[in-house]
Amino acid sequence: MNTIHWTDADDERRTARWYTQNATPPPKRVITAGARISVAAAYRHVSEGTALLWQGDYPSARRLLTSLRRKLDGIAQPKSDSLAQAFHLQRREQARRSRVLGMLLIPYADDWAIGLRQAPDVREACVQAYGEWPGGDEPVVGSLRELLGIVGAYEWRRKGVEIPALGAGARIHPHYGVFSPVRGEYVDLVAKAPLPAGADSAFDIGTGTGVLAALLAHRGLRRVVATDLDPRAVACARDNAERLGLPVEVREADLYPAGRAHVVVCNPPWLPARPRTPLDHAVYDPGSRMLHSWLDGLADHLEPGGEGWLIISDLAERLGLRGPTELSDAIDKAGLRVVGRLDTRPRHGRAADRDDPLHEARAAELTTLWRLAPRAT
Repeated sequence: MNTIHWTDADDERRTARWYTQNATPPPKRVITAGARISVAAAYRHVSEGTALLWQGDYPSARRLLTSLRRKLDGIAQPKSDSLAQAFHLQRREQARRSRVLGMLLIPYADDWAIGLRQAPDVREACVQAYGEWPGGDEPVVGSLRELLGIVGAYEWRRKGVEIPALGAGARIHPHYGVFSPVRGEYVDLVAKAPLPAGADSAFDIGTGTGVLAALLAHRGLRRVVATDLDPRAVACARDNAERLGLPVEVREADLYPAGRAHVVVCNPPWLPARPRTPLDHAVYDPGSRMLHSWLDGLADHLEPGGEGWLIISDLAERLGLRGPTELSDAIDKAGLRVVGRLDTRPRHGRAADRDDPLHEARAAELTTLWRLAPRAT
């Protein structure tokens, strides 16, 4: 358990346990702050790496965080010479924003109640993210920005995300730390792809919320096994399958379960870059490890006449992060052939945002479901 230290107004040395779900290291320098601190002074402190442990009321802390965010928004970003450079600059700026805005800290009391005046009740949201209250007499401190993300994730889980392909009113409920299926393009591709003749079994590799496994079961496949390496995703996929009343078996595994299936689907992280937070693992995959491992193992896990369905965006190629023939070369090297493909254009808002430094690539992005089968020997 990490610990932070600071000196209070009476010059007493204080300590508290540092809680985070984003693998953020505890701040090395902490001072107390309240309503009298100016936005300029607060910004100077957090930019220099000094965290502010808030001692005013909760609404004032929220207002200060908003003001700090606006300060960051007003900083002009450097120009880039290529889309690849723009991508790396954007990620660097996102990391800086996360680090700076994460420096506004709040105290927690018993059972994850916020130890500030006029604070909302966030106890259930915190239990879902952090687990049960750790107990003990030592104070607990966390980032306000992270808490707001936890509360937002709690609302996603409570309300769910409507998935029309699963039937009228059907919803998937993402747990904290599991990527929400808000981009419906890839779900629609799996809903439309023709099933191999006689198919009655499927594997969903890297299932996340379990939405694709649920969809395959909804389409009538009698045996569907979903796997994920993340225990949160495993719990989330099981919860969603039970809510929907669908016969999906969920296992914690790195890629494949034992055996074979008629359909083996995978929607791997699309961008070969280093993840910085647990949630990033749904988007970033260093060296495209999962993509290549899935391709290399596919033939050994397909029933005769079966297909592997790879759902992947070409954004990495458009950004210059993956070579133009790298995917086709990997498919060929794995002893596979393409038997068909379905394409779709993005419908998410960022594709239409002309202020996005990556707009050119996002607007042209194509998401494809590749239907793969072993080469005839």
